[in-house]
Amino acid sequence: MKPTREVTIYDIASRLSLSPSTVSRALKDHEHIRKDTKKRIIAMAKELGYQRNKFASNLRLRKTHTLGVIVPKLSSYFMATAIAGIEKVTSNNGYNLIISQSQESGKKEAESVITLFNSRVDGLLISLAYDTRNLDHFKILFEKNIPVVFFDRVLECIGCASVVIDNYRAAYEIVSHLIDQGCTRIFHLGGNPLRNVYSERMRGYRRALEDNGIGFEKELTMISGLDINSGKETVQEIIHMKKRPDAIFTANDSSAVNVILELKRAGIKIPGDIAVAGFNNEPMSQVIVPNLTTINYPAREIGEVAATTLVNKLNNTSSVNLSTIVLEHKLVIRESTLRKK
Repeated sequence: MKPTREVTIYDIASRLSLSPSTVSRALKDHEHIRKDTKKRIIAMAKELGYQRNKFASNLRLRKTHTLGVIVPKLSSYFMATAIAGIEKVTSNNGYNLIISQSQESGKKEAESVITLFNSRVDGLLISLAYDTRNLDHFKILFEKNIPVVFFDRVLECIGCASVVIDNYRAAYEIVSHLIDQGCTRIFHLGGNPLRNVYSERMRGYRRALEDNGIGFEKELTMISGLDINSGKETVQEIIHMKKRPDAIFTANDSSAVNVILELKRAGIKIPGDIAVAGFNNEPMSQVIVPNLTTINYPAREIGEVAATTLVNKLNNTSSVNLSTIVLEHKLVIRESTLRKK
């Protein structure tokens, strides 16, 4: 059976004895086409099953009304929530989304950039992979003046916009809270310092110690992938220390939850023996017992602001000059760190 040929404006024009240009203008609701003619054309278009080739039309306009999004992991609660915020804004502004994940690989991220470029996206939203070292693979976008907006994990980029929270201040606040609760040996489980979010949290951790007269000890820090195994490895290291820490501050909630589970298996009381704090305020932080002290990271708002910034860039509105947008965070104190009644 032969495939059905796609219906074109020429088919409609032939059936109605009209010119193709008249049909084209009528389907675009042109004001110079009579109403009765428009009705005839629209009725015939429906009868024949005509579908407008929006892609071809967009190519003529040199716009596809499609935006690209690259995130490290779609399975991440934070990223899934940020994408929900992005989708809300882009949908309201008539844009489609192509979403890709780098799976924490700079190489896959570079491949995604090429794929999205070849898909003719009008702009790109991205949160960088764990091991991305530079922005060389974005040159193809920059050279074609395709706007790029970074969110959460960012790098310095002339002409780009970034949407973040103050990770340094947030870490400073959570470590200061631990110190207020009587903790003096605070272990920090961090992520790759290539990423701003982890380097800034480490910097905030160290500054809070310094400002409270507590010396920094390298043995009380660990850099990891912040996955399920990180919590186990951290607790195993702590158990074998001659002088154990009295608090653990992790750079995300999932590793903090696994730390709590491993500490409980080892018979260590939380927060009595060791207080535990995380980062991101994911739903699991309110399910684990004791509930987890953390930093509320407004993921959905970050997605909305990042998408709005990109749409504004594409529409040449006044906010295009904003290079870094810093959203508010909040320290959320729960039972996992409350050593003082």
